[in-house]
Amino acid sequence: MKIHLLSIALLALASCSSQQSANNPVLTIEGGQIQGVVSNDPDVLVYKGVPYAAAPVGDLRWRAPQPVKAWEGVKVADTWGAAAMQNSGKATGDFYWKEFYAAGDPQFSEDCLFLNIWTPAEAAAHAEKKLPVAMWIHGGAYDHGYGYEMTMDGDAWAKRGVILVTINYRVGIFGFLAHPELTAEDEKHVSGNYGTLDQIAAVQWIKNNIAQFGGDPDNITVLGQSAGAASVKNLVLSPLSKKLISHAIIQSGGGIDEQVLPEQTPQEFEEQCKSLMDEHGLTDLIKMRAASAEELLAIFNANDGKLGRVRFRPHYDGVGVPVGFTAATFDNTIADIPYMIGYCANDNGSMGPAIQRFGTFRKKTSKQPVYTYLFARPLPGDDAGSFHSSELWFMFHTLDRAWRPFTEADYQLADEMTDAWTNFAKTGNPNNPGSEDWKPYDPESDFTFVFDIK
Repeated sequence: MKIHLLSIALLALASCSSQQSANNPVLTIEGGQIQGVVSNDPDVLVYKGVPYAAAPVGDLRWRAPQPVKAWEGVKVADTWGAAAMQNSGKATGDFYWKEFYAAGDPQFSEDCLFLNIWTPAEAAAHAEKKLPVAMWIHGGAYDHGYGYEMTMDGDAWAKRGVILVTINYRVGIFGFLAHPELTAEDEKHVSGNYGTLDQIAAVQWIKNNIAQFGGDPDNITVLGQSAGAASVKNLVLSPLSKKLISHAIIQSGGGIDEQVLPEQTPQEFEEQCKSLMDEHGLTDLIKMRAASAEELLAIFNANDGKLGRVRFRPHYDGVGVPVGFTAATFDNTIADIPYMIGYCANDNGSMGPAIQRFGTFRKKTSKQPVYTYLFARPLPGDDAGSFHSSELWFMFHTLDRAWRPFTEADYQLADEMTDAWTNFAKTGNPNNPGSEDWKPYDPESDFTFVFDIK
């Protein structure tokens, strides 16, 4: 009897193990073999800390991202990759620290080119599934942030049939330093947009590898908020990436200006950066690459408090980022795809008109729709209102991670917003099937969809 019961137990264990293996297969991607882990939702697999490029350290510091270094054996993707080198989240101030970073800082490192993938367990290793894919670019003024902050999670997206990918990219002085010597060594004779090139490399990685996870390499949406939204603008105009993108979501990143404004030349930016490095004794490229990450972060911090400081962010280099978004829109050289673009009620007051200008111009020049929105829900718990970044809790459906006393109506709003974002990733239309509640922008009706509790 005991032997019989033991046999049954062993068979059950073997069956369970076989089922786990079947639902979590080993995948082969650029670099080697990989296996995910079960996410908070048992029907979702998450792959944490997947390298999409070589570590940009040593001689690769301030170079375009290089192919990922191969590994041996099966990499179990159960740990977030290091965030880009940056200051502690406390540097964002008490409000944002309490709101988004109170769980503490992750590991920070120059070795940061990792992405994270959430996919339905049944889709992994089934290229025929061809699920839509969305790539999230975090905000943070181009000097902080990472792809797995408290607000960010892909379970709700995967449950709705969309694979979510979140990425890290180089920020601050590590991601956007230009310099005459860097330009001279570059085969395209440009420097400074390394963080943007990281984002482009991530889109290309998705194109090359996402079928292994059940994704459709021909249906990629890029989305981002704040600096992430500005990054989306760069990706849809860059000749290196725009043909890879099917839809774009721009959150609290403005629209277009009334006219094309003067731009700082690449040479002016290079000289500005060179003067800063010279000021700290890093007078040539050998010394610059020999400096520690901590030394460079200290230079960044000393610069940040100065009048006339160097602003480490994407600049127009004529190659990866040839012009600004306004100029590219007026020239009709942005990707001719559906756009979803909006802002929060307490964002900068100029965002609304800038977004309307974008919708108006696209209505005149393209048959592809622009869907505009306003996030108007004042968050409960204080008087901060619908502040910059407040919509993140809702479109990622992560309200339960916040300190705020969200109500049942808030969870219903999160359902509505997550549906809209994932619907748009699927088809370029945020409406639920059969609905036309959200109409494309038309200057005659001036329709903007308002998200608020009911």
